[in-house]
This record gives sequence, C-alpha cells and structure tokens, in this order.
Amino acid sequence: MQSSAASGVLRVGTRGSPLALKQAELVRAALLAAHGLPGSGIELVPIRTSGDNIQDRPLAEAGGKGLFAKEIEQALLDGAIDLAVHSAKDLPTILPPGLVLAAALLREDPRDAFISRKAKSLRELAAGSRLGTASLRRQALVKRLRPDVRIVTIRGNVETRLKKLDAGEADATLLALAGLNRLGLSSVARAVLSVEEFLPAVGQGVIAIEARAADARVQDLLAAIGHADTMTALAAERAFLAELDGSCRTPIAGHARAAGGTLRFRGMILRPDGSEAHETRREGSMGEAEALGADAGRELKRRAPPDFFTR
Repeated sequence: MQSSAASGVLRVGTRGSPLALKQAELVRAALLAAHGLPGSGIELVPIRTSGDNIQDRPLAEAGGKGLFAKEIEQALLDGAIDLAVHSAKDLPTILPPGLVLAAALLREDPRDAFISRKAKSLRELAAGSRLGTASLRRQALVKRLRPDVRIVTIRGNVETRLKKLDAGEADATLLALAGLNRLGLSSVARAVLSVEEFLPAVGQGVIAIEARAADARVQDLLAAIGHADTMTALAAERAFLAELDGSCRTPIAGHARAAGGTLRFRGMILRPDGSEAHETRREGSMGEAEALGADAGRELKRRAPPDFFTR
C-alpha cells in the first residue's frame, strides 16, 4: 500500500481517548512548527485497540503489554498511517519487525498521583479502604506500603476512572501525573508520590513515536522534534524490561534519568501482593544506556527466587 505521506498528507495513528488525542496533537503541533507545514498537511487518525475494548478485567489476564498498540502498529505496517503516537508504557517490549521507535518528546512528570475524596494521601487512607487500579505495579507498590488496603479493579480512560471514583466504586485511585497535566486535570491530585517511594512504570510520562524502519522521510521529519535525553532514558528502561518480560503478571517498575552525559537508573520487581521486592541501581555514561538497563534486569532475574516470574 502506498504511504499517505507520498500524497503530501502525513497521517498520525493514535488511540481515540481524550488523553491519546491530546498527545497526538502535541506531536502534530511539534511537527507543524518544526517544518513549517500547513495544518492540512497532518491528519490524526483515531484507531480503536484491543485494550480499549477490554473493560471487565485487568489487561494482564487478556494478554498484557501491547494491547493498546496492536491495531495501531498493524495500520502502520499496512501503510494506512505514517507514524504512530503512543504512551511509551503501552508499547510492547519487542516491536514488530519493520517498525522502530523513531522519536520521543520531552518527558512529562513521571510520577504517580494519588486521588481520593476521602484522604489527602495514601498513608492517610482509612484501614481497609478500597483503592482502584488495574496496574499490577501500582497494586504491588500500594500493598507494600499499605498491606491493609484492598485493591479493586478499575479500568478505562482518565475521565472514566475519575467518574468511577465519584460513583463510589473505590475510595481512592492512582493515575499518571503526566496524563493529568496534559489534560489540565492536575488539580484532582491530592498528593504526588515521589519516584523514590513509588517507582514509576517503564516509559511513564513519555510520548513515543513509532515509524516504519524503511520510511526515511518520516524518520527525518521526526528527528527534528525528538528529545535525545528522553530517548536515552527510555532505551535504558526498555532494555531493563526486555530482560524481565517473561511474564506479564510480574509487577515491574523502572526509571532512568539522563542528563549531562550521565545516566542514572533504578529498577524493581515485586510480588503482586507486595510481600517481596528486589531492586537495583545503575549509573554510567549515556552511551551505555541499553547495556546498563539490560544488566540491571539480568541482576534481578538472578536474585529473584525461581518462582518469582511464574507464580
């Protein structure tokens, strides 16, 4: 199929949620500004994904990572779109053959936000309160800090989760601060959890842009809007995840900072009930990002008990 870029219109694939569309619009605006393109030259193409269709259970039970990207990636491979905009934490660990992670925008705040109508912080939640999340990482970290808190499954986009909270389906929830900031909803956060206390998901806060490996024109266009330090940090985090991704049921957290030529990384694996956790840190040159992340992943695989990734 002929690329739509050949006709002069760049088609940007994205999920259709308000946050996904906002993120795709940020990429569109950056491209328009960087290349002096007319507004009609870039079109957003909303695509419904498998992850959007599954609302009744955690994604880990339905196939896990990649369910928010599968149909968008297929459209990219088919030539129906020219680039794909994702929340980096939704990308599969290994991209389909023929696709590359071509660029990432400057990372937003990677931290998690605590939201509740009943407490000002996770520590102040009443004993036995219900916290709604579909994230195994958030579940495990919450149980590690507050074993008494009950976890209930809440899925859906940001607005849907906030409505479910208001409807009393849970007493509190956690959402990525980056998404709240982009939607202008940061005021709903009662507290922001520090990276040290509550390690983010790999890629959290990063808008990642995928392209066809053979499409040099699109990659050249994206090179002008990519943020190098964010891409370096993301490379370390994804290399860490790739070493550990034997089970989508294992809570994994990882965060890297790249600045001034130095990369600092911290990674963690946990039991889903928070009863056991293993973590490690790395520091080195930015050129070693992938190697540092992968080495950290291998260390945690060695340290974890044999049943850690299967139970």
